[in-house]
Amino acid sequence: MNKVNNKARQEFRAYLAGQGLKSTRQRELVLDEFLGDGRHFSTEELYLRLRKKHPSIGYATVYRTLRLFAECGIAQQRHFGDGQTRYESVARDEHHDHLICTGCGKIVEFENSQIEELQHKVAIEHGFTIENHRLELYGLCNDCG
Repeated sequence: MNKVNNKARQEFRAYLAGQGLKSTRQRELVLDEFLGDGRHFSTEELYLRLRKKHPSIGYATVYRTLRLFAECGIAQQRHFGDGQTRYESVARDEHHDHLICTGCGKIVEFENSQIEELQHKVAIEHGFTIENHRLELYGLCNDCG
C-alpha cells in the first residue's frame, strides 16, 4: 500500500467516524478496488468489477460508498459528456488533463508542461489568476478512429 492510498484510507475512516458511520468490510472492499486501479469509475463499472470477486456486494453499497468518497474529499465526481457520473481519486497530488474517446468512452490522463505554461501565459495576458482548471479533449481513440 503506497503512502498516498494510505492517506486516503485514513481520511475516509476518519470521515466515517466523524459522521457516526461504521467502517464496514464492504466499504473497505470498494475503497481497495477504487484506489487500486486509478481509473475513472462509474458506479456500474465499479459494481460489476467488484461483483466478480465479491458476489455479495450490492449496487446500492457501491453507489453510497462512492458518494461518501466524494463527500469526504478522496474522490471527485467527473462528467465527461456520456451521461454518467464518474469518480476519480484525488489522492494523487499531480495535476493532469484528459483525452476522452467519444466512440468507446476510453479516458486517457496526460500531463504536458507546455500546455500548462501556455494557459498561465494566457491568464497573465488577460489579467487573470487561475485558481483551478480542467482540460478535456474529446475525439476518437486509435481503436475507434
